[in-house]
Amino acid sequence: MVSHRLYSALYRAKMVYVLFAYHCSIRIYMTIDSCWKMLYKNSMEIMLRLEEEKDYSIVETLTREAFWNIYVPGCSEHVVIHNLRKTKEFIPALDFVAIQDNKIIGNIVYVQSKIVHGDKEYPVLTFGPISVSAQYQKMGVGSALIKHTIKLSKEMGYKAILIYGDPAYYERFGFKVSKEYNITDKEGKYPAALLVLELYPHALKGIIGIYDYGNIYEVNEEELEEYEKKFIKKEKQITKEQDRFKELSHKYYE
Repeated sequence: MVSHRLYSALYRAKMVYVLFAYHCSIRIYMTIDSCWKMLYKNSMEIMLRLEEEKDYSIVETLTREAFWNIYVPGCSEHVVIHNLRKTKEFIPALDFVAIQDNKIIGNIVYVQSKIVHGDKEYPVLTFGPISVSAQYQKMGVGSALIKHTIKLSKEMGYKAILIYGDPAYYERFGFKVSKEYNITDKEGKYPAALLVLELYPHALKGIIGIYDYGNIYEVNEEELEEYEKKFIKKEKQITKEQDRFKELSHKYYE
């Protein structure tokens, strides 16, 4: 007969093996999945073109899917993009879609904003929303849209692009926190999420002030509720991802 002590030792060893095998299988799966994404990313061809009126509904649905429950329960970015197209600040020449296999998988839009200092106003650009279909995220689609439109923005003669975004992501494109340029929000504060990209060296030399994009990104609840009727109903949820957004949106530099 096997002693109780020996039996316990053998049982623990078996459980360690099972847990180890399970852990390895997860890691192997994740590695295979990561390799597949890398190979697919390197092999797929993305075409960028200007958005057309026939794309509007597709882009709004894509935007809703991409942002749903990411920053808040539900989202309003699809309504934002619908409204932006109607404003005088909207820039059609920088409204691009990404296409793969004849399907729209991403979109970026730009508006003209400004830096205000006293009675002086300096025109700059702002982009967003930028949307990528879930199955194509982290595969370079968003980067392709951003890099392409940054290049065009330079050619159009703009000095800078200002956005609200996650510094951890946008610093790869050269964005820096607005405090480095002495540019504040409307309350005179330096939000950690307010980012600036100079489109050529020293483009903002001698320019300081308040970043002002008006109220074109605002959506009221009644408008959102009404516009939501056009789409398939989705469940609003609280997620861990939203904690990062809350933290960043309440962080300021002194």
